Amino acid sequence: MKFKAILSTALVVTLAAGTVPVRAEVSELHVAAQYGISYLPLMIMQDRKLIEKHAQAEGISDLKVSWSKFAGGNVMNDALLSGSLQFASGGVGPLVTLWAKTKGLYDVKGVAAMNVMPLYLNTNNPKVKTIADFTSADKIALPAVKVSIQAVTLQMAAEQAFGPGQQNRLDPLTVSMSHPDAQTALLSANSEITAHLGAPPFQYNELKDPRVHTVLNSYEVLGGPATFNVIWTTSKFREQNPKVYKAFVEAFDESIAIINADKKSSLDDILAMLNDPKIEFTTTPHNVMKYVDFMYKIGSIKVKADSWKDLFFPNVYNLPGS
Repeated sequence: MKFKAILSTALVVTLAAGTVPVRAEVSELHVAAQYGISYLPLMIMQDRKLIEKHAQAEGISDLKVSWSKFAGGNVMNDALLSGSLQFASGGVGPLVTLWAKTKGLYDVKGVAAMNVMPLYLNTNNPKVKTIADFTSADKIALPAVKVSIQAVTLQMAAEQAFGPGQQNRLDPLTVSMSHPDAQTALLSANSEITAHLGAPPFQYNELKDPRVHTVLNSYEVLGGPATFNVIWTTSKFREQNPKVYKAFVEAFDESIAIINADKKSSLDDILAMLNDPKIEFTTTPHNVMKYVDFMYKIGSIKVKADSWKDLFFPNVYNLPGS
């Protein structure tokens, strides 16, 4: 179902909601993640059944939690608005896009940040030293053209390199592709993909190939560390399911604590990534407004956020460092 159609359906449901009696909290919860080590907190939550554990503490003993994998945040947003998904996860870009489109309707907001990580633009083209060296012969893989956090980061980099109004200059070179498929394509000798703006562990795996080098990383574009992944849901779901929402937040907090307290048990490659000083698992948002301000400036979103708090629910407002 297309985004606009889902949004229209959501409006009808919302307008009709006032005539529907208050129901009990959901008995089944649908949570989605994407591919990569950045989603490790969700993997731990699933493996250790942390949501079920905290739901039981809230008096919900029979909550069923279903997990799904998506290639990009744009598809997740469609699922969230259709009601087939309750918690979405991905880059800041898809959250900001949906926050702006649903303001005053479903009021989608962030539940928490998930991590602070750099995103590398890797290429196998030896002629490309900077993004200015890309030509029409190159194809850049990323999770979702235009809306993924990788796509927005590339637009920001293009504006910095080519000047105001040139943010879309590299968009014709971009191709929507999941990280695993993009890694395979970049390392293949028979693919049109010559670059991948990815995420851990894929960007690190690619750099093990001597033909691959990094052209750009997101920290250079943003002027410092920034939140990569966030979790979001609708205000309607949060209001109608306060116990389940609380159980999810507490489960997520526990998962983050587990990661930060016990990195030594990881395999060597994963351990190296987890201990990279540029990577941090944290629920505190970092540098989110740089993405928001840029997306508003270029017209990707039509609603201006006055503060990062406009995009998140109150449970993260007072976190240290936010």
